[in-house]
Amino acid sequence: MRERGNILKWIGTSVLILGTGINSLGIYPLGPILLGLGGLIWMMVGILWKENSLIVTNLVLSLVTFIGITITLI
Repeated sequence: MRERGNILKWIGTSVLILGTGINSLGIYPLGPILLGLGGLIWMMVGILWKENSLIVTNLVLSLVTFIGITITLI
C-alpha cells in the first residue's frame, strides 16, 4: 500500500504543478480541472495512508474547484 501511495503522491504533485502552470497562463478551465484532479489524487493517497487531514483538505479543495467550474460554465 505504501508503495502505491508513494507513486500516487508524485503523480498528484506533478498534476498540481502542471495545473498551477496552466492556471497561471489563464487557460480556463483546464488549469482548475488539473488542480482539482491533483487534489483528488492526493485525497486517494490520504485514504491509502489513513491520513484524515489529507483526505479532508483535498476533498474540500477539489469539491470547491469543481463546483466553481460548474457555476462558471453554466
